[in-house]
Amino acid sequence: MKITALKPFILHVPVSKSVIGDSTHTITHWGMPGVIVETDEGTFGTGYTGTHADIVTDRLIVTIIAEVFGPMLIGRDPAEVRALHTAMTKSSTNIWVGRGGLLQMAISAIDIALWDLKAKAAEQPLWKLFGGAATAKVEAYNTDCGWLVRSEEELVADCKAMIFEEGFGAVKMKIGKPDPKEDLRRVAAVRKAIGDGAKLMVDVNGKWDIATARQYAPRLAEFDVTWLEEPMWHDDVDGHRQLAETIATPIALGELLYEVDSFRAFVLAGAVHYLQPDATRCGGLSAVWQIADLGQAFHIPVTPHHGDMMQAQLHLVMAHPACALLEYIPWTLGCFVDPVKVEDGVYHAPQAPGAGTTLKPETFDRYAVK
Repeated sequence: MKITALKPFILHVPVSKSVIGDSTHTITHWGMPGVIVETDEGTFGTGYTGTHADIVTDRLIVTIIAEVFGPMLIGRDPAEVRALHTAMTKSSTNIWVGRGGLLQMAISAIDIALWDLKAKAAEQPLWKLFGGAATAKVEAYNTDCGWLVRSEEELVADCKAMIFEEGFGAVKMKIGKPDPKEDLRRVAAVRKAIGDGAKLMVDVNGKWDIATARQYAPRLAEFDVTWLEEPMWHDDVDGHRQLAETIATPIALGELLYEVDSFRAFVLAGAVHYLQPDATRCGGLSAVWQIADLGQAFHIPVTPHHGDMMQAQLHLVMAHPACALLEYIPWTLGCFVDPVKVEDGVYHAPQAPGAGTTLKPETFDRYAVK
């Protein structure tokens, strides 16, 4: 089997409510610049990255897919996924002008497509090809109820509904208000509403500086918060180390780290307690597997970020022993032939061959951007 074409696409999918926002971003659509990898046997795999639907940067990503990596991959055997991942990551172009950012996101989309293609060729769901078990229990935590732009009343009602009506056992809420005292009031209100039995995570999206974090993060222990996510600037290893030494609440981070070595630096510094790689950003499923191996080696749980909207990363989480928890945000579920399913707060094991990334034809009709 040989790769014959890489066909890029851009999708902009509306979020579940008219607008969502955290401490640093407000968006109306989720961007999915991606690629369909075709072969001489008529088979194909689909992969994509996740963006805030900025058309300029989305076009740059698909241009990189087609014009930088397309010539490198056409004619190659798509089954050699890890070798192709290494070739893209170690290419002179990537080393000189990439090693993160847009080139890494392009690699991510291609890598996901190749794993989808490999699992389809094996006529297996990807979790089985990865060596996972159908009995693997992956807990879902719902973030779509916890946006910072919601009023306190809306926030409390949405989080409460996810626990008592939708059956989730865990929710995540955004914090990072201009006055952190308001954050604490909102956290207290959500904890009271969902009860002591549910897990509650909070996410600052990198808003705080070290002074703010040292003043307010210790208060989160009052509310039995499972983790404090991205409290400070994403690359600040020493700041997170200092904070980790002074608070009881575990720190989670990684959605905006692009390299395995970046995760390694946080781990070795003792600055993180949950690793959150994103397959759409750090180099695809091949890279997330490496990061999960790092987590396993240091006994640190790995809980991937939602960038691919659960579809492909669920397969990896089902198979890797460092993983047992996966974020849930439902914006793109209607785009897929085989969307992931959650019941009683637990993901179902996908049964269709592939990585679950095959898109419905009508998805392109509704959401494609030229």
